[in-house]
Amino acid sequence: MWKWLHSYADPERAYKLAGKLLPWFSAIALGMIGVGSIWGLMFAPVDYQQGDSYRIIFIHVPAASMSMSAYMAMASSAFIGLVWQIKAADWAAAAIAPVGAVLTFIALITGATWGKPMWGTWWVWDARLTSELVLLFLYLGVISLYAAFEDKVLAARAAGILAIVGVINIPIIKYSVEWWNSLHQPATIKITEESSMPMEMLAPLLINILGFGVMIGAITLVRFRAEILARNGMRPWVRELAKAEGVK
Repeated sequence: MWKWLHSYADPERAYKLAGKLLPWFSAIALGMIGVGSIWGLMFAPVDYQQGDSYRIIFIHVPAASMSMSAYMAMASSAFIGLVWQIKAADWAAAAIAPVGAVLTFIALITGATWGKPMWGTWWVWDARLTSELVLLFLYLGVISLYAAFEDKVLAARAAGILAIVGVINIPIIKYSVEWWNSLHQPATIKITEESSMPMEMLAPLLINILGFGVMIGAITLVRFRAEILARNGMRPWVRELAKAEGVK
């Protein structure tokens, strides 16, 4: 496995692989998010307690769950970069960070929008909301560290350490509703138990969660390719690529 991983540490090979995967990820993400959003926002039944206001769940839950998944992917990449000194892993972590930050921001905004009619306020210092806000600050911290140093090796090391340390916040977000008294509702989707949602609501939600995950992959691939070009601008293959694309 590690031999296979090291083979894609080569920037040119990683760039080409990302280019091959990008159209597939983009098409699948567009298809799944399109189906899940239209189904959930227009055709899913009305909730008997919350009415149509619950439909924000089809955006909020995918954004919130994938904000955590993106963080774990970023931290895993940073760990690989620190331990095995694979630069492509550092570039991947740098590519994921802004994507995860935007998803976390969307989760917070949609959560506040949903909370206003349900709780009567836009924001409470609830354990789930507060830990999700901390996640946004962690993302912003990683992004800032990547940009703070001219030495990108040092920048990747500092940002990677913060990303790895910040993993401790993920289980806090996940289990905050169970560990503390919380206004936030319990988990909508349960793996070991039967879900409380009817299939007419659950199916589009699951489609959107998977679609958001694939969308993260697609956007990350675009940013990853840009990171490779930025870090390898003087390489002959990059110069040849620029000539082929008509860039001077």
